[in-house]
Amino acid sequence: MYKRSKGLATLLALALLFCIIAARLLTPSSDEVLARQNELKPNINLVKAEKAPAPVVYGIPTDTMGTVEDEVKRGENLSEILTKYNISPTQVHALAQKAKKIYNVRRIAAKSSYTILHSLDSAQTAHYFIYEPNPIEYVIYDLRGETAVTHIKRDIEVIERTLAGEIKSSLFESMVEAGGTAQLVNKFADIYGWRLNLNHLQPGDKFKLIYDEKVVNGTTIGYGELKSAVFEHNGQEVYAIGFDQGNGMGYYDEKGQSLKRAFLKEPLEYSRVSSRFSKRRFHPVQKRYKAHLGTDFAAPRGTPIRTVGDGKVLEARYTRGNGYYVKIKHNKTYTTQYLHMSKFAKGIRAGARVKQGQTIGYVGSTGLATGPHLCYRFWKNGRQVDALRVKLPTADPIRKKNMETFTALKEETMRRMEAIDMTNTKPALLASEKGKEPTDA
Repeated sequence: MYKRSKGLATLLALALLFCIIAARLLTPSSDEVLARQNELKPNINLVKAEKAPAPVVYGIPTDTMGTVEDEVKRGENLSEILTKYNISPTQVHALAQKAKKIYNVRRIAAKSSYTILHSLDSAQTAHYFIYEPNPIEYVIYDLRGETAVTHIKRDIEVIERTLAGEIKSSLFESMVEAGGTAQLVNKFADIYGWRLNLNHLQPGDKFKLIYDEKVVNGTTIGYGELKSAVFEHNGQEVYAIGFDQGNGMGYYDEKGQSLKRAFLKEPLEYSRVSSRFSKRRFHPVQKRYKAHLGTDFAAPRGTPIRTVGDGKVLEARYTRGNGYYVKIKHNKTYTTQYLHMSKFAKGIRAGARVKQGQTIGYVGSTGLATGPHLCYRFWKNGRQVDALRVKLPTADPIRKKNMETFTALKEETMRRMEAIDMTNTKPALLASEKGKEPTDA
């Protein structure tokens, strides 16, 4: 019995010894644990090495410079801006002299954007001043050492789009609701103004447009040509097919007849008539009845006024009654006059030649006027007539030599118009890239 107990104890001792040895073999040492922890830790040095590079601004790496973006304030000049960044008036003068033939610093205007790239020390000395007069161009004034000036124009991407919609209230509201803009509405109204009464459109009338959109860096900056349109009024389609016969874009119906007259119908884009031509009207200032031999258009102060046709400026001056006004002789038959302007457009003076649609001044309330508006007067054979009722000559139709080319364009345009989906009332893309306009350095 004693021998059996002794043998059992020996076996138990051996088993315990085996477990201790196995545990020691399987349990890592403190050095091994530390090594494994280090393996699991992220490589801090590697993370630091992968730091994102500084952005490139206007083609200039900014890894060693700070960046400031701001807007030119009213009355502020370049010297005042750069003095804050350790650039002396002497340096600014030298820069201005060098910039004269490239982009004169006197052209720097209020509310325009600029960027300054400066040193990272306490002086924050400006190295570059970049000025953006508009979304299309920018000017780099390099202030380091020998100053340099570079004028750059961005590439303009021209994208062809379509727009379709239905009249629900006014043309303006319906076209904007469909995704158009005031600029497109005005262009459309100019084209159809002679053929349709745009103030008496019916709910259910439909429109389709093919036009060019100008894009810079993914942002729409404006529109190019309205290439063609079709308007369905009272169930009848009226086409406007854009075609250039050598004197710029004109718009023609399916028969090749021009939709426009030799004159624009109105001197303001899509405005409201506030007072019509009358032989007896109560004058709001003089408080008496007298003839009103013109048409008044209500519009906000500063609205551009355009000449309704080509011609020569006879007068551009101020009188007590008319305020600032412009009078234009178009030919032996027709003369027009534009009253109560706030100011003349640049270059408008007696003897100047003007083209149809050119801005000649801006709406104001000078002279005998109670508020901002344009009084538009029209002479035919030396007699004042109602500009909205006078029958004007049409513009030239498609010439015989151009008819074959026009017919092919017409057929293609009509096919494309039929394919436009009326249920999609947002601008649709026809081509990813129609072309690019040339750029200048």
